[in-house]
Amino acid sequence: MASLYISLGSNVDRHHNVSAGLTALKSIFGELTLSSLFASKAVGFDGAEFYNMVVGATTELTIEQVATALRDIEFANGREIDAKKYSPRSLDLDLLLYDDLVLDTPAQIPRAEITENAFVLWPLAEVAPLVKHPLLKKSYQQLWQMYDKSKQQITIVDFSWPS
Repeated sequence: MASLYISLGSNVDRHHNVSAGLTALKSIFGELTLSSLFASKAVGFDGAEFYNMVVGATTELTIEQVATALRDIEFANGREIDAKKYSPRSLDLDLLLYDDLVLDTPAQIPRAEITENAFVLWPLAEVAPLVKHPLLKKSYQQLWQMYDKSKQQITIVDFSWPS
């Protein structure tokens, strides 16, 4: 069984799309470990505030199968096939980690956003505090402690998902 961590985000009908994304992830992966839900400003474009969280799971699926499943969930929840990189998202699912693999295809693993964005690193540090970044060899808890928290302002949002 592989351990994986997925970043989930939405800035369009956020509560609905986060809940729908979690339901779809549970149907594929079973038991999920959820971080807190965070609100943050859009990065790279002017847009509505995002909700973001990190979801942990285990799977027997290959990394290619996981990447395909995540894209299918995004499309089923309103993501446009030709969506620009920095644009509003009904649902954005990014595979952050798959065990300790380091890859460029079918996705960049580990994702660069882990150390660049508070809305990825803080929730990852919540669900995988002792897991070590496969390249930096520091735990996500250590990386979050070292992160310049003045770079991005994020807040925890009250959220409950009836799993």
